[in-house]
Amino acid sequence: MQLTAEPRTTEPRTTEPGTTEPGAAEPQAQAGTAGRRDADGMAVASFVLGLVGLLVMNVFLGPVSIVLASVALRRGTERRGRALLGLGLGIADLVVLGALIAADGTMSWSITG
Repeated sequence: MQLTAEPRTTEPRTTEPGTTEPGAAEPQAQAGTAGRRDADGMAVASFVLGLVGLLVMNVFLGPVSIVLASVALRRGTERRGRALLGLGLGIADLVVLGALIAADGTMSWSITG
């Protein structure tokens, strides 16, 4: 009795035209999906940090929001709207900070006046 092994190929096998077997994706496609998922996370994080930065710690959260949104846009996120909102909110954080500094000369503010 003689055993023969099939030669392994790196290309996914197709079952029908336009379909592939499950688990036959190329490693480059998986890496691209992970990078896009990271970019989507950065877009959402920039939006949330920019929104929170309007209320607290705008001197820190504004620039972080701007950087995260820029990186997400550069990586080609699918959540482009959220990244643009995060970018706008990060800029708004710095504008609010500048207005507060101009109003009372300090980097701190309170709601009670």
